[in-house]
Amino acid sequence: MSDDWDLKICCMGAGYVGGPTMAVIAKQCPKIRVCVVDLSQKQIDAWNTDELPIYEPGLLEVVQVCRGKNLFFSTDIDAEIQKADVVFISVNTPTKTQGIGAGRAANIKNCELCARKIVEVSTTNKIVVEKSTVPVRTAQAITRVLKSNEKGLEFPVLSNPEFLAEGTAMADLMNPDRVLIGGQQNEAGLKAAQTLVSVYANWVPREQILTTNLWSSELSKLVANAFLAQRVSSINSISALCEATGADVLEISRAVGMDARIGNRFLQPSVGFGGSCFQKDILNLVYLCETYGLDECATYWNQVILMNDYQKKRFSEKIVAKMFNTVTGKKIALMGYAFKKDTGDVRETPSMFVLRDLIQEQAKIFVYDPQVSREDMWSEMDYTCGVNHQNTPGLDDAVVTATDPYQACDGAHAMAILTEWDEFKTLDFDRIYKSMAKPAFLFDGRNLLDHEKLRDMGFEVHAIGKPDPTAFTDL
Repeated sequence: MSDDWDLKICCMGAGYVGGPTMAVIAKQCPKIRVCVVDLSQKQIDAWNTDELPIYEPGLLEVVQVCRGKNLFFSTDIDAEIQKADVVFISVNTPTKTQGIGAGRAANIKNCELCARKIVEVSTTNKIVVEKSTVPVRTAQAITRVLKSNEKGLEFPVLSNPEFLAEGTAMADLMNPDRVLIGGQQNEAGLKAAQTLVSVYANWVPREQILTTNLWSSELSKLVANAFLAQRVSSINSISALCEATGADVLEISRAVGMDARIGNRFLQPSVGFGGSCFQKDILNLVYLCETYGLDECATYWNQVILMNDYQKKRFSEKIVAKMFNTVTGKKIALMGYAFKKDTGDVRETPSMFVLRDLIQEQAKIFVYDPQVSREDMWSEMDYTCGVNHQNTPGLDDAVVTATDPYQACDGAHAMAILTEWDEFKTLDFDRIYKSMAKPAFLFDGRNLLDHEKLRDMGFEVHAIGKPDPTAFTDL
């Protein structure tokens, strides 16, 4: 290793995983040179300004400290791969939209292309690290591509899955529950794994760095997300029962969560889970089970997805049903579009499906989100729901992106809380109520607000898993 660096890292992919992960490695390891590369000039240009291409609390401050010192962003992919001792592959692995396994299997085309690029330009041995979420045995495919080189080079492959939650990614990276490194159980694989262990050991306690075989590491990421999503779908299924019986899902969640064997994490009911990982990883798990003939296992995990779809649809149908079975021509304010607070990510966001349903009901919709751009909103709507300006005439008139929450609610027949942004807790609801059409409906998809206080103001409030006070008057 030269140029006075202890190690040189190149990360292929400047997205939600690659950018923050490399920024933290650079901050915690000042003697390691880190460069993030991407084909997108627009993406790289943004990383080189203070208007980063992704929003994540605390990310900008870390980038500002390291950028230009030991953290770099570049589109010169070939040169940076040549310089590197370790190459991370952190590219998108979307669910296939056509062909074998469409709708469930992950498309690892981008990972394979990265491996081929590494073979093409490398002149020295390199450790190759899977950082993307990939199906089990992807490392085998990458290894075969890397071994096809005719230069006599060695490319030991490691699996190092990320366990980040958007909105808290920087804290998750700075103080992880665990770092997982999978490698081949031979001399080259074990040596490569120790190199990566030494990087994380700069700030992560050694006992929290787990080393496994490749296949266990690859599968662990899918299983972790499947278990978390399963808990969300479980409590959401109970929220439907609570609304039918008059029970309060928050009271049940608290009672169940106090059991030390269960714990209270991921037991908050909502309009449904979203994001780039949960649905994709569960569908991948379903496909893997089917591939190996484990049909009962596949059915079990697929039900988590079906319950999530049901919850989103149930929320949309409740809005229509409570508003006298029609929202045609009515103004509805959707508060929040990102799939969770403290991120601008709209991938698989529940808000999108509610919006789609209300468009079909011919409502007039105003959307307010502090971090989501209209461009990103429509891009995801087109990709996931097939709703675009070509097949949906009048879309721009039907959906307005508001500049502030009060504009969104002015004259609205209803407002719906879809993302749990903290600012929604401190809105002037008295002002909002006075500006709305009456009766003023409020649908809380996150159980974020004080419902009794809002009812005292005059709102008609309906919330996930909470009893409707007008429906249960027998006690």
